Amino acid sequence: MSAQRMTRGSLLVSPRARGLLQVATLVLFALPLAGCGTGALWDKFTAKDDTFVEEPADKIYNEGLYLMNEKKDMKAANKKFEEVDRQHPYSDWARKSLLMSAYASYQGGDYDGCIGAATRYVTLHPGSPDAAYAQYLIAASHYDQIPDINRDQGRTEKAIAALEEVVRKYPTSEYATAAKVKIEGARDQLAGKEMAVGRYYMQKKDYTAAINRYKAVVTQYQTTRHVEEALYRLTEAYMSIGIVGEAQTAAAVLGHNFPDSRWYKDAYNLVKSGGLEPSENQGSWISRTFKKIGL
Repeated sequence: MSAQRMTRGSLLVSPRARGLLQVATLVLFALPLAGCGTGALWDKFTAKDDTFVEEPADKIYNEGLYLMNEKKDMKAANKKFEEVDRQHPYSDWARKSLLMSAYASYQGGDYDGCIGAATRYVTLHPGSPDAAYAQYLIAASHYDQIPDINRDQGRTEKAIAALEEVVRKYPTSEYATAAKVKIEGARDQLAGKEMAVGRYYMQKKDYTAAINRYKAVVTQYQTTRHVEEALYRLTEAYMSIGIVGEAQTAAAVLGHNFPDSRWYKDAYNLVKSGGLEPSENQGSWISRTFKKIGL
């Protein structure tokens, strides 16, 4: 029996010893992993329990206000406002924080962030007294990104659409009044773009193309500061291609509506140089346009 145990000793292991061997094997496998810095599983067992502690909504909100108003740190303030929404999503503080997040983004020049937060606010709280302001922030973000007249004016058109939305939805609000002012500024930008392209065509002596650009200013952007020059340029272009009746009408309408304009003096002298006088043809598209708008 003893001989049998000696020859097969490695196979005859008691249950207790077998358990100890299994534990030892696990330890041996674990040690190399820890030594190589890959002991993620081991770290989970040894990590401390960082229990999440919820903070009062008003405390976080006021911290955001402090960072925004005193420290002028819009990004840090935004994180606080977002934290209010994360910890207290259904509270009134969350609603306020969402609006302040839009405002902080706007102040920090993060227009996309502002548009996103303000759009979410209008969607979630359409009946709120501050919804008009949120809508205005969206429009103002587009407006502040209007490029110069030498670039594509797609952003300008977006700004006008957003500003008109403010006027349409909240016509009696103070923001509607501010939006109307910005709309005129944006329309002036579009008119300026048309004028720049028209002048380019004039230099190329492509008078028909130039006339089409100036016509757009007269028919679509009559209330902008560019309309005076547009009428003069129409006088100039029509004189260049020999359509003197339209040139006379453009000069006459310019003089009637803007008698003190320097552009009228130039238009008058240009017509006179051709032995003509400014004279309005009531059937001209120029005359009809100005009668329609009542200038």
